[in-house]
Amino acid sequence: MRSAVLKNKKITIENKQIPNLKDKKGAIIKVLICGLCGSDIVKINHSTPENEGKISLGHEIVGEIVDINVEIKGTGATEPFKKGDIVAMGHHYPCFKCKYCTHGNYSMCETFINSNIHPGGFSEYIYADSNHLKNTVFKKPENLTNVEFSFLEPLSCCIRAIKRSGLVFNNKELNKTYSALVLGLGSIGILMAQAIKAFGANTFGFDINEKRQEFIKNYGINFDKNIKYDLIFMTSGASKAIDSAMNLIDKGGKIVVFSSVPDDFKGYFNNDIYYKELNVLGSYSPSPDDLKMSYEFLKLGFVNVKNISAKYSLENLENAINDTRQGKILKGYIEL
Repeated sequence: MRSAVLKNKKITIENKQIPNLKDKKGAIIKVLICGLCGSDIVKINHSTPENEGKISLGHEIVGEIVDINVEIKGTGATEPFKKGDIVAMGHHYPCFKCKYCTHGNYSMCETFINSNIHPGGFSEYIYADSNHLKNTVFKKPENLTNVEFSFLEPLSCCIRAIKRSGLVFNNKELNKTYSALVLGLGSIGILMAQAIKAFGANTFGFDINEKRQEFIKNYGINFDKNIKYDLIFMTSGASKAIDSAMNLIDKGGKIVVFSSVPDDFKGYFNNDIYYKELNVLGSYSPSPDDLKMSYEFLKLGFVNVKNISAKYSLENLENAINDTRQGKILKGYIEL
C-alpha cells in the first residue's frame, strides 16, 4: 500500500505492507480521506534525523472497515461495527485508571500517549485496536459527507478546550454572561468559534488576516476592539498573539492556550496574572466524551464545516503542507 513517510523534513510516498489482524484484535480500516492537522506540520518542523522514523503523520481519518475480528458496538452505537461501515475516529484512548485520568487530564495518560493508530492516516490502510473501536470510533451519520465527518477529531479538541474554560453545555444561562474571543481564525479557529457559540457564550473572533476576519462573519461572529473579554482561546500559532491576549483579557479572565508558538521564551507575565487574577491554562487532546459530543455537534449541525477544505492527492501531500504554511488554504485534506 502507499504510505507517506517523513525523510529529511520532506514527504515521500513508500510502499508498505497492508496491516492485518494476525495475532491481534481490532479492525483494518481503508482510509478514504485524512485531514491535514496543524500538529502534523509542527511535527515536521521539529523533526530530526533521529526521530523521523518514529513520527506518525495523519489522524483526522474517515475510512471503511474492511476487516474486523471483534464484536464491539462503540460509544453510543446500537449495533456492533461490521465490514463496510464508514467511520471516523480519534487516534488515542486513555486507560481511565491512572492519576492523570482520575484528574481529568486524559491526554497526559501514558496509555493515551502510546495508543496511536498505525502506520498513520496518510496511508491507504490503518490498524485500529479494540480499545480504539470501543472508545474513539464512530459510524458516519447519513447526513454528513466524508469531508464533514473528518472534522470529528479536531472539533473534539475544541470542545475539550471549551470545557476547560469552565463553560458547561447545559448551562446556557450562565454561559451567556461570558464574552469569549477566539484569537486566530484558521480552520481550527472557525471550529472553536462556532462551538463556543453553540455553548451559548457571546462569541467573537479576531485574525490579522483581513480575509479570514471577513470570512468568520458568515457564521455570525465579529470582533469588538472596544471591550475586554472574559475568555480568550489561543488558536493562533503566532507568538505576537500572546501580547494581543494580554491586552484584550478582562480582569478575572481565562486564557486557554490551544496552540504551540515558535518561541519557547515567549510567555505570559507573572504580575499581570497575579494582579488581574487571570487563569492561563492549556488544552491539548480530547477524551472519549469530547469525541462523543463532537459527533453530536456535527450530526445536529451545531458546527458548520462546509466549504473550508481543499482536496489533495496523497502524492500532493507536500503541496498541501506548503499551501497551509503559506496561508493559501484554510484546511487541506488528502483523498486516497
